[in-house]
Parts: sequence; C-alpha cells; structure tokens
Amino acid sequence: MNLNRPSMAALRLAFRLGYGLRRLLPAQKSTIFGQRNSSGPTIDRIYVINLDRAPDRWSRIKSELRRLKDNFGIDLLTMTERHRAVDARSLPLKSPHNNDIDPFYTLADQLFVEPQPLTLPTRFELEAPIQMSKAEIAVAMSHIEVWRRIAQGTEAHALVLEDDVWFHPSFGRYIDEAWKEIANQSRGDEIDVVYVSYLEAKHGAPKHLLSRHVFAPERGLWYLSGYILSRQGAKKLLELLPCRGPIDLWINYQFSKLNVFATRRAIVLQRKDSFSTNSYSILPSLSKIGAINSEGAALFHAHPPQLPVFAFGPANSGQSCLAMALSMLGYRCCSDLAQLPSYELTRLREGRPDRVFGAYVNVGQLEEMVEELRQRFPDAKFVVTTPPDDKANDIVQNLMTRLAGADVIALDTSDRSAWRVLCEHLRCVPPLCPFPTMVELGQRPVMEATNSQLANTRKHVALNWDRSPWVVESDHGDWKGVRTSSRTLEGGVRSDPSDSVQHLEPSHWETRSDTFTGNLALFRPSNVELQGLDRAKLYIRHEDLGVRQYSAGALTSPHDYLFGRFEATFRASDVPGVITGFFLHRNSPHQEIDIEILGRNPEQLLINVFYNPGGPGDKFDFGYRGSPVQIDLGFDASKEMHRYAIEWSPSEIRWFVEDLLVHRRNIWNPTPIPNLPMKLHFNAWPSRAFRFAGRLNNRRLPAMAELNGVRTSTLEESVLEPGPQGDPCSDQPERSGVSA
Repeated sequence: MNLNRPSMAALRLAFRLGYGLRRLLPAQKSTIFGQRNSSGPTIDRIYVINLDRAPDRWSRIKSELRRLKDNFGIDLLTMTERHRAVDARSLPLKSPHNNDIDPFYTLADQLFVEPQPLTLPTRFELEAPIQMSKAEIAVAMSHIEVWRRIAQGTEAHALVLEDDVWFHPSFGRYIDEAWKEIANQSRGDEIDVVYVSYLEAKHGAPKHLLSRHVFAPERGLWYLSGYILSRQGAKKLLELLPCRGPIDLWINYQFSKLNVFATRRAIVLQRKDSFSTNSYSILPSLSKIGAINSEGAALFHAHPPQLPVFAFGPANSGQSCLAMALSMLGYRCCSDLAQLPSYELTRLREGRPDRVFGAYVNVGQLEEMVEELRQRFPDAKFVVTTPPDDKANDIVQNLMTRLAGADVIALDTSDRSAWRVLCEHLRCVPPLCPFPTMVELGQRPVMEATNSQLANTRKHVALNWDRSPWVVESDHGDWKGVRTSSRTLEGGVRSDPSDSVQHLEPSHWETRSDTFTGNLALFRPSNVELQGLDRAKLYIRHEDLGVRQYSAGALTSPHDYLFGRFEATFRASDVPGVITGFFLHRNSPHQEIDIEILGRNPEQLLINVFYNPGGPGDKFDFGYRGSPVQIDLGFDASKEMHRYAIEWSPSEIRWFVEDLLVHRRNIWNPTPIPNLPMKLHFNAWPSRAFRFAGRLNNRRLPAMAELNGVRTSTLEESVLEPGPQGDPCSDQPERSGVSA
C-alpha cells in the first residue's frame, strides 16, 4: 500500500530526466531468466499488469525490459506478456462478496501488518468494518487473475510487475546472487514467493536474515508491485482466497502458510514521476487514531478541457443529475434556473473569458438563445438529455434539429453507459463512482442579487479561500451569487418545539474518541464533563497520549440532519491555539457549515462553508481552507455565554448571533449550498495551524469551553419548495491576505 503523496511537478520532471539518463548506462544481464539447459530453477515468463487507459506506462515498462538481457543476450521483453488490468471504473457500485474477494477488513488487520505503537485505538475502532475502495478491489482482482494464469501455465516461475516500476541499476547482478542463495536456503523445497519490490513497515516487521542478499519476512511488507511467483505458490494463494482487504495487506497474513523470501533491499522500485491511481480506504481510520498527522492539501487537479458546455432537455430527463455529473468532472456548473443573473448573462453574450461558469444546464433563458450560443461559441459542447421513455420524444427531436451541425450528443442519464458517453464527448476521464441520481430541481425563478442591509453592520473580512472548481474566485468582485426565489426560514414552520431541545445525553450526543489531521489533540470522553441534561464543559489538557501530546473534548449528534435551524449557547475558550466550534459536517463528499471562534481573538466569529459534489460515499474531499469569513462580534465570546445559530435551506445559509443576522450566503456565493445530510458537532481543540489559530501555550492549559444547550429545528417540505419571493443576498465581503 503506497501512502506516498505525488511529487511536485519539478521533482517529477527531475525524476523523469534521471530515468532518461539511465539509457546511457550499459544494458544489464541476468542468468536466471530463460536459461536454457540449466539444472537450476529459472524464471521463464514476465507478466506486466497494465490498464488499457495507461498506454504510456506500458511503453515505459517495455523500455525498462529491453535494457535487461538474459544469459544469451536476448532482452526480457521477448518473454513478457501484458496482462490487461481490471479497471475500477468498470466495477459496479457495490462489489458483492465472492470466492475471490471479501471487500471488508478492519483497522486491526492494518495494525497487524504495521503496528502503531503510539496509538490507543478503542476496541470499536479496531473492529469497525472498512470497505475497500473500488481501486483496491480492481488491483486485487488483477493480481488474482495473474495468479490463475501462472497456476494453469507450464512455467515453473514467473515475475509479476505492476506498470509503474523501474529496475535498479544493480538488478541483474543482485537478483542472480539472491536467486542462488534462495535455492540453497530452500534445499529442494518449493519457492512460493520472492519479493523484489516492497516497502518495509516502519514498526513490527520481523524478519530472519538468511544470507547476504535474502531474508524471510514474517509480516510488514507493503506493495505488491514486483514479485516472483512459482506455479505451486500461485496454487497455494488461490486456495487461501478470499482476499480480505487490500491485497498487499492480506498477503502478509499468508506468509506463515507459504515459503516466502525477499531480497535484502528492493531492486524493483516504484516510479516517482507519475501520480498514483490508487485510492486508499485506510486513510480515514489512520487519521482518526492519529497515526498520520497530515495528508496535505488534497486540492482538485482536474481541469475540464472542453468549455463551455450547454445542456437542455425536457422536464424529468435527468438535467439535475447531469449538472451534478459535470460538477464531479471539475466543471463549475450553473443549473436548473429560469434565467441567469445579469452579471453572467452579459459576459456570456459578449463571449468574455471572465465568466463564472463553464457549464450551463437546464437554464430556460439559454434554451431560447441556442442559435446565438452556437454562433458565439462554435467550439462549445452541447448535450440533450433524453427521458427513459418516449413521452417527450418530440421535444428531444426539436432540440436536436436546432443543434444540427453542432457538437452535440443525446444522453440518457439513467443508462449504465452514461459516464462513458458523456466523458467521450467531453474528452475527459470519468470518476470512480456511479453516475449521480438526484431529484429534479426544475427551472427555479431567479431574483437579481443586490447588496442587503443586514442588521449587523460590523466588518466582514474574507480569508484565503480554497482554489477549487466549487469556489468562485475573488476576481469576480461584482458577483453576488445566484439568488433563487424560494421561501426563507422566516415564517417557515419548524418541527415540534418539544423535539428541538437536544439534551446532552447518550441518546442525543456522543462523546468522541478520535482525532483528525489538523488536530494537535486526541478527543477523549473524559474531557467532556456533563452537568445536567443541557450543560457541558469541554477541556483541552496537556498530556502524553502517544501520537498526540494533548487531549480535547468533542460532542457529535448520532443523527444526520438535512436543512433546518441549529442553535447553541456557549462560551468559547480564550487560549491562543484553541478553536471552539459549532458546526455541521460530513465526509465523502466533504461538506461543512461552520461557526468557529479562535482563542487568539475571541472578539471575532469565523464562519465557513466547504462544498464538494457527488452522492453519499463519493470521495470528493478536496480543499482544506473552505471559504472562511471573519466577522467582528462586538464582544468577547470567552467572557460569557452567547447564542449562535445556523439556518440552512436549499437556497441559502444564514448565521445569527443573539438572533441578529450577521452573515448570509446564497447559491455560488462563493460555493454551492451543501445538499447532503450532515451530523451536528460541538468541540474545542488545539490547532496545528499556528499562523491561523495562534501558538498554543502549555502554561495556559487546561483550557475550557462551556456549552449551555443546543436546539435543532428541521424544515417542513413546504419551506423547501420554490416560493413566490425571496430575500436579497449578502454583501460580498472585503478580501484580505490572511491565510486560513
């Protein structure tokens, strides 16, 4: 399992140049490949696992194999077969258990291979099931297919390679020496597996040194990118199936049942000049127990190649689904509107490059402008969505006639091939998740967004925002977002008031016992002191917990919420470095709505929104700043209790302090509105971001935040439906260079 992050562009270029210079070195020779009339064991076949959509990797590995010669001077490419890898994008959404793969494993399985001596995971964390990613399942399936080929073949031994490797300059000499020593050590016993490419676990990797070039591992070897497998070894592995968890993890459990060797050092190495295509399901669990402290900024790197995109279609033909799909491909997509805001319409009609959006789906006003759009954007891509039945066939035919001669496709979003058809049209790669399914939003009326006069006139300052497709950059200074005409929370009928008080008891709240990458502390239940049904004190303490030197307190609702009013009365900590937070949050995809107070400046409120597209389970978790804005409170939030609230509807988010509206955001100002269920949280924790939150001073600890009641009110369906009028949007905040 390769957890290394991709190298920066300059480093990748340097590595690529280095690989190219190796061509100046003389070709290597190895006597154990394809040896004729030999009395000893030989390697007579090489299998390279390669995806159809990665021909560049196949070309590079072929160049590597041409530089290696057997004892007769024949390059090893002549005995190599390309094995077509299983593509994760072709797998169904839910991969069922079968005789080959059990897609669930646990943190305990991971820690068997690589223990984390400083972590203190709970029994629940150890035994909670972790589902393999589709990429991990595809990798396992590819290796198992190769094992079957070897087991059914005639060659006694084969070398199995993944396509992102290169050979060490001493590979030929080293593998010959190691092979001789292995033959002597086995003393006639079958050689099942020989690792020539691996990453040794940092902790808990016991091994028996057998000779100068060889050791026998007990466990603790990651990667399965280069290994020698015998016919008998392949048969044994097939008998040991199903594979439970990532295949490089699972095979460690089989070492005691196999005759396994490894070269004393890896002599087949993974290239560092390309991105990994794998997706690691273990990362969230390792983050929660503090085994990894930073995964870096996972910003979205895709840049849609085809702009602009216009999509039309009859009602209920999957327009909202298409809009979400385009967002998942990295497009900033405006969708399901009766008309465009004047800011965007003017730029679109003038063909200006400084438009906010790159894709427009189901915008009624634009359907009337099809001929004008074709003339203004001759290279534009058009999509016409088709309903699964023929009820609206005449509408589809009319649209296709109007678009005759344009670059247009008809798309059935409910068809299994929807991703393939759309991505071939747009010349991009589909994500590793199913085509989205959504309730159709329809063409919502739009009000022209204007500056509102909020009851709060205190200064708003926007901090640095994420640079992602789902955040509108600050250079659109006059952009006010999209204000749809829908009923606001004012006057909305809420749920039964008796159900809105959330008592701080186990049936309503859970005390956390985990952490996350930016947190200097481990959350511990002992750091939450409950005082009656509605009050709690959360402490931050300086104590050695192995992976963390601090402990902190956090409460989380066991239930998910979708839209409503969320209110808490609390007193924040005033210790620099400590953040007191009341917020809604979810992962996969990451969406979040925040209220935070920084201990270094408790006279300011930090509000924030994170948005990523997709449906539940889709791993769009890009960005680490969100779109934060700082607001002057006019008081010190650490001196006494104050009431804070978030009101969240499909068309806007509003923040309140003591029932005073202090900030509001509508759609695309600067992000879409989060649209998936989220849990409610209250916590106090020390941040790693010293420049942002302040540096923690141990002499100020223990620190404390106090919570005095939480209320939640959900919205009735009537509030979520489009209405005749709405409120104006908020002022665009002043920008600043302060880093979040």
